Amino acid sequence: MTTEEDSKKGRTVREVAGIAWGLMRGFRLRFVLAIAAMLMATAFRYMVPLVASGTIDFALGSGNGTSRVVDFMERFVVRDWLAGHLWAAGLVMVGLTASAGLFNFFKGKLAAEASDGIARRLKNRLYDHLQRLPMRFHDQAETGDLVQRCTSDVETLRLAISTQVVEVSHALILMGTALPLMFLLDSRMAVASFVLIGPIILFGYFYIKRVRRLFQKFDEAEGKVTAIVQENLTGLRVVRAFRRQDYELEKFSHPNKEYRDLGLRLIRLMAAYWSISDLVALSQNAIVLGLGVHFISQGSLTVGTLFAFIMLLNLVLWPVRQMGRTLTELGKSFVSIGRIQEILEEPEEDRLPVTQAESGRGHIVARDLTFSHGDGQVALQSVSFEARPGETLAILGPSGSGKSTLMHVLLRLYDYQSGSLTYDGVEMKELDRHWCRHQFGTVMQEPFLFSKTIIENIRLGRPSAQEEEVMRVAEMAHIHDTIHRFPARYKTLVGERGVTLSGGQRQRVALARALLREAPVLLLDDALSAVDTETEELIISALKKRHGKMTTLVIAHRLSTLAHADRVIVMDKGRIIQSGTHEELCARGGLYRRLWEIQSRVEGQRTKDEGQRTKVQGLETEVEP
Repeated sequence: MTTEEDSKKGRTVREVAGIAWGLMRGFRLRFVLAIAAMLMATAFRYMVPLVASGTIDFALGSGNGTSRVVDFMERFVVRDWLAGHLWAAGLVMVGLTASAGLFNFFKGKLAAEASDGIARRLKNRLYDHLQRLPMRFHDQAETGDLVQRCTSDVETLRLAISTQVVEVSHALILMGTALPLMFLLDSRMAVASFVLIGPIILFGYFYIKRVRRLFQKFDEAEGKVTAIVQENLTGLRVVRAFRRQDYELEKFSHPNKEYRDLGLRLIRLMAAYWSISDLVALSQNAIVLGLGVHFISQGSLTVGTLFAFIMLLNLVLWPVRQMGRTLTELGKSFVSIGRIQEILEEPEEDRLPVTQAESGRGHIVARDLTFSHGDGQVALQSVSFEARPGETLAILGPSGSGKSTLMHVLLRLYDYQSGSLTYDGVEMKELDRHWCRHQFGTVMQEPFLFSKTIIENIRLGRPSAQEEEVMRVAEMAHIHDTIHRFPARYKTLVGERGVTLSGGQRQRVALARALLREAPVLLLDDALSAVDTETEELIISALKKRHGKMTTLVIAHRLSTLAHADRVIVMDKGRIIQSGTHEELCARGGLYRRLWEIQSRVEGQRTKDEGQRTKVQGLETEVEP
């Protein structure tokens, strides 16, 4: 998911509104109630200037004004009584203001509950969707950018729904109710009150279009910064080991500067809009005040009516002045909705109905299996082999020969393009992916441990396992004694990605996790590369005892790890170039035999050196008095 691809996916306001409306499903009633509460608050707020206007003209005026409010009050209120009890008008105005505040509270509460509920549901939906997307998507996406979309973009959308959508509705309601009310009071003043409202709305339309384009770049820049920080923190040990702090700082400074510059451009753009809207608002007030004074001098307008117009106009102008911030946040939310929707529109891995038994036999057959990556590079070409139930099949080959890719295809992380790959006689493309993965206990080339306790990491293989079962597989993986040396033993909390454990310890915990799965097939992708030779022999000895209970596919570079296998296949450049038992391959010659001879020579020299070292230490002991 690149920036160029994102920029091509521009969405219209109608499309974004449709997406937002869909996201609000289940919470629309709360928004309707929030708008109803806002209508009530608006009604009470409008009554305040009418009461003030009537009091000025009716109780303090001459009584012969042209105000319609005066005409209304003459029917229900005694002029002399009101003139002697002005506190009553003040009390009514306080009561109306308090009622408006109460309904405003309900409006905010309902809108906040709805927006928080939408954000929570959306985050859950994004998280679940990301778990189900194909590996090809994750290979191309930047982790930091995905994190930013699932957090910052969702928060932007939440704020827009809880505040900006309501604010826009508030402004429209105020303007929609103020206009007929003003015309009811005085049509001439009503026209004058809205002279400059149209231009500011038109200006806001062009402003929001520009904000959307700028925030698109701003959001993408933030994603780049997040991705760099995430990558740097993950590889912090490598950065320090190679003293690359200055290089990393320089690499970070340019995207960070671009992010800052775009933020400043957004602020300047908003400041310009805010200043212009302030100028328009003050100019509109000046027009109403000047024209009102003129009409009062002619005797065609009362002071109370002018006071009501000024108060009503300020009620309308405030949301108009706020429109700069509102439009900015709405522009951001349009971009955020688009970025979120891009993830949600990515097709998930296909699911098929599970018709097989819960557990298979572990019979794997590949015939002319071919697989290519997205860039067209062939990783597997005409690969054919068979792993019978209970057999141990070893896979050997240089780096880049396709060993790990074969494991990924078996797990259906990627789909092969041609050939055949069957499990218990059924083509794997016809089987459900989740069911297929349930058939494998896997130890990846780089085992991943979560920031949890050791027992929780092992139980990922089977969450319902008892503690005795966890200890049993830990003993098989030769990690039980090591765990018992930790102060908290199995309750020991490992760091992020298992960083508090050594490489060999991580591999053995991952092996225990795979063994606990008790799946028909065990996949070991160079799973013992970080353990010492003695520990490796103990683990292999424990695995031999399970021979015949599960099909085992082992990738390794140490031939001592492969010698016990029923059969060995040797891969190079995506092809199988040799196949047979250990003895057959040693007798036949070729790559396997050369590697065996080299490793045997190295092991022999190491054993000889250790023997000489032991002999020297014995002589030194005899010489000591």
